[in-house]
Amino acid sequence: MAEKKGSSAKGGKRAGGDKRERILQAAIRVFAKNGFYATRVSEIAKAAGVADGTIYLYFENKDDVLVQIFEDRIGKLLEILRRVIAKEETVEARIRRIVELQLGLLEEERDLAEVITVNLRQSSRLLKQYAAPLFTKYLELIAGVIADGQKEGVLRRDVSPRIAARSLWGALDGLALTWALGTPERKPDPATLRKAATQFATLFLDGLRARD
Repeated sequence: MAEKKGSSAKGGKRAGGDKRERILQAAIRVFAKNGFYATRVSEIAKAAGVADGTIYLYFENKDDVLVQIFEDRIGKLLEILRRVIAKEETVEARIRRIVELQLGLLEEERDLAEVITVNLRQSSRLLKQYAAPLFTKYLELIAGVIADGQKEGVLRRDVSPRIAARSLWGALDGLALTWALGTPERKPDPATLRKAATQFATLFLDGLRARD
């Protein structure tokens, strides 16, 4: 435990944060390769280049590693979305940025996409206990943007902002899932994901625009 206590100094904090991030990155690779349930903590430690016991300085168990991968990445996405949305002047621009950023978080991160979209689903307990609060915050953010568009008369008012937000999330999650899984013969191309983001944003906005 000395390593954890020593993190009170600036150098210790930086070193501890770097090691934690290294473990998370290693876990993403191992989970994506082996699946969550087939993975052992010792395999994560080996991939991260640390002793088995080091894992437990930063995480309670294997479940905790998976949860913190999700919380860390989605948490960062929420922070970025709030900043970017505040800078955009129109509702259409905000929605396009939501689409681009959610898929952009996973772009060139096939392993992370697979962990978030596939492995996390393998545990309903983890989803309910840990993922649900973050999903709620994310959906509320999107619903707020849609509600603003309805107030401005830009978006149709006969659609529930929450239903629209869930539809947006589900569609983007599906795009990320198919991109992450790819095919054995063909490696996913980030350009494909960028093209999908543009096409989906147009389709989604066309369905939500206010009718004359």
